[in-house]
Amino acid sequence: MRIFIGLLLAAATLTSATVAHAQKSGGVLRMYFQDNPPSGSIHEEATTSTVVPFMGIYNNLVVFDQQVPQNSLESIRPDLAESWTWSASRTELTFKLRQGVKWHDGKPFTSKDVKCTWDMLAGTGEVKLRKNPRTSWYGNVEKITVNGDHEATFHLKQPQPSLLVLLASGYSPVYPCHVSAADMRQRPVGTGPFRFVEFKQKEFVKVARNKDYFKPGKPYLDGIEFSIVPSRSTAILGFVSNRFDMTAPYAVTIPLLKDMKSQAPQAICETAAMNNSTNLILNRDAPPFDNPDIRRALQFGIDRKGFIDIINQGAADVGGVMLPAPNGVWGLPREMYDQVSGYGPDMAKNRAEARELMKKHGYSAEKPLKLKVATRNHLLYRDPSVILIGQLKEVYFEGELELVDTSLWFSKVARKDYSVGLNTTGNGVDDPDQTYFEHYACKSERNYTGYCNPEIEKLFPLQSKETDIEKRKKIVWEIDRQLLADGARPIIMWNASGSCWHPYVKGFRPMVNSLYNGSRYEDVWLDR
Repeated sequence: MRIFIGLLLAAATLTSATVAHAQKSGGVLRMYFQDNPPSGSIHEEATTSTVVPFMGIYNNLVVFDQQVPQNSLESIRPDLAESWTWSASRTELTFKLRQGVKWHDGKPFTSKDVKCTWDMLAGTGEVKLRKNPRTSWYGNVEKITVNGDHEATFHLKQPQPSLLVLLASGYSPVYPCHVSAADMRQRPVGTGPFRFVEFKQKEFVKVARNKDYFKPGKPYLDGIEFSIVPSRSTAILGFVSNRFDMTAPYAVTIPLLKDMKSQAPQAICETAAMNNSTNLILNRDAPPFDNPDIRRALQFGIDRKGFIDIINQGAADVGGVMLPAPNGVWGLPREMYDQVSGYGPDMAKNRAEARELMKKHGYSAEKPLKLKVATRNHLLYRDPSVILIGQLKEVYFEGELELVDTSLWFSKVARKDYSVGLNTTGNGVDDPDQTYFEHYACKSERNYTGYCNPEIEKLFPLQSKETDIEKRKKIVWEIDRQLLADGARPIIMWNASGSCWHPYVKGFRPMVNSLYNGSRYEDVWLDR
């Protein structure tokens, strides 16, 4: 038996050495991104436009395994923390930190940087963020304490098993205490596999290999160039002509995939109904949507199957507030979804009810309710907005499209400078703690619609502290059904799209339940 085990270990070592040898170092990865990053500060932004090009500059305490497509507790790996332990009460989470790690400017990484980062997110630290879209993620964190330079403890108000999931997101990097928030927007400093080189607005972001990276041998690439290409056709042409080695993650629509494969049959493409929903945001505090009848009429007028058939050729999915299975872990089962009023498949019945509600308030085909449909000037937003305007005519709304630049979109909706908006929400992690506390809690900065149901909100902390997954799912489904019924943020569909790369690009695995967590690129290499 000892000889047998020895042979197995020798074989495993040989296999590992062979795989490592196959990975080539060098080369610059060229990819496009369809939107301009508002800044390089991940903690201040709420868009993949920042996370995708800048995630490789940073590290987290823990991170999702970049080779496991579905993010979960089981796929979390050490990053700046080499290990972690829970207290017996499950209200203290202690991280043992790596030693010898340096920031890109040469200064040492210590536990003070961990404390500084989460004090900043809580709004209690000396460093103040211009925007703080994820402060709600850490509302259960009472304080951070440090023990020397290499140990930090998160003290919680109540048990929260999913805290590790939040910390593993690409939205949760550790920041350096000694760099100002203003500098992090334009010249970010991290500990990650890539150093910041240059960011030219509306043109490109460039990063280069961090030769002092604490993970031996990584990254394999000399650098990455992210070109900003808003035009969908120009971006695809650039890919098929080998100007770009990769597309942006999930930037290729289902219809375009067919054209892509016909022009570049050797390309590797993967599709998924990702953790990204098209939804409506309604200004509930101003006419006409301060009227619940008008909100309900609009919600009942949406033909979700029509959206899916036109935009995604049937590949997307309907679902509630959480991403539906199989990619999602917490999604409302289909049989429960169909029972929610206005969300079932009987469109004739839904629209008849919508028209009656509109007639009640004096609207008709001859006298429609005129409104502007605001949306971000981005390919994931524009096309469904046009479809929405067409569908709303069926229930006596007359819409006019209002396109808003990405740099202005989030501030516009945050100050409620809109009546109705077509929005795309990409959840940072596939977990109810992020979705509920960030988008539906009464006082959350990211609760754009102003929806507030104190009775439902009481269930948020109950599901959060539940350690039994099946029991937690039942609470989550109860919350989901009520959010749909209330029209909190009417869900149109869960989008499906593709990521493509040329065969010589190795080591990249697109995530299936988040757009935000798979852009570290430290495992990617070029076989050419």
